Amino acid sequence: MAKALFGHVGGSDPRLVQEMRRLQKRVRDLEDEVGRLQARNDQLSMAVTETVEVTDREPALA
Repeated sequence: MAKALFGHVGGSDPRLVQEMRRLQKRVRDLEDEVGRLQARNDQLSMAVTETVEVTDREPALA
């Protein structure tokens, strides 16, 4: 039964361990990129909102 849990050779395949580490690093990199993109999107959204607020004002009556 223990052999079934760890594989028929008796341990983890080094290629699988290496692939798992590579995929975990890729996931971390993608999560970091998502965070940067969300921050940039928030900045752009605020800039657009500020621009719309300034241009939507009606001129004062003279």
